[in-house]
Amino acid sequence: MAQRRLTNRQRQRIAKLQEDRQKRLSQRVEQTLLDAPDSDTRRGRVISRHGQHLLVQDKQGKNHHCLFRQNLGEIVCGDRVLWQTASDDQGVVVSLLPRDTVLSRPDYSGRDKPLAANITQLIVVLAPKPSPTGYLTDQYLVAAELIGVKALITLNKADLLDKEQWKQFAQQFSHYQDIGYPLVGVSAHLEHGLKPLQERLAGETSILVGQSGVGKSSLINALIPQREETVGELSEASGLGRHTTSVATLHFLANGGEIIDSPGVRSFRLGQISRQQLEQGFREFAPYLGNCQFSNCTHRSEPGCALIEAMKSGAIHPDRLKNFLHMAEQLNKGR
Repeated sequence: MAQRRLTNRQRQRIAKLQEDRQKRLSQRVEQTLLDAPDSDTRRGRVISRHGQHLLVQDKQGKNHHCLFRQNLGEIVCGDRVLWQTASDDQGVVVSLLPRDTVLSRPDYSGRDKPLAANITQLIVVLAPKPSPTGYLTDQYLVAAELIGVKALITLNKADLLDKEQWKQFAQQFSHYQDIGYPLVGVSAHLEHGLKPLQERLAGETSILVGQSGVGKSSLINALIPQREETVGELSEASGLGRHTTSVATLHFLANGGEIIDSPGVRSFRLGQISRQQLEQGFREFAPYLGNCQFSNCTHRSEPGCALIEAMKSGAIHPDRLKNFLHMAEQLNKGR
């Protein structure tokens, strides 16, 4: 059945309703801010966000339901903020503190939309099924390089393969280890199957990325046995109910690590970056950039191309150069 198109009058009415709803919420924030004592300003960490509702954790580990002013911009899971207590056991975030890092992706209009802040490690999850794509893996790794965080490649579902099959599967990605990306094999269904990953999570604020079906949710559930309790606490504190299962949430691990469970990274695309930034996203290219015979070298077939020569000598894996060229082509299409 074809979807009925809205008339201009209907679109205007919907826009007006949304505008009125936003005004009422903004007025509520302003009134809450007026009721908050100016001297009672505290530091906090954003555990989760839904709309203008935040769950903020104080230094004592207690969670508070807070609102925030629109002029503070996009506040996301992992942000550090200043907030003030208000009535009804609520608070108001009055300032967004500087971020160390921020993971973003483009929204439908092409503008970068923050997903998570202050992460230190991006974990790329791959599995035998669905068959992994080196192209998507390289997109994740480029993102990690550009925001300045560690990257770890995790081969999940080790229990699906025998020893020889697993060896062959891991061999497909051995070239990533050669350029400094750690590679670990795990399984959420084997005894001690998570230990290699748990060791890498200690002391880091990590986020898991990967295509649908690779087992990110199973890993999250196995790593965070108290996850349901955390989601329940979020629901009770924020009054968001069922929405709590579809928002990014920060979880704390027993080993001192943190994981941001974010549905927003299920689909991932690089944002608006330049060709130079894309080159910098491939870490093994660094020794050869600027050494091509032509300053405007596209690294496709030009004589004297330093990247092509490095590939021929084995310093750059052919798949990595191929994926770079495809990403560069997509950048040109986006302009």
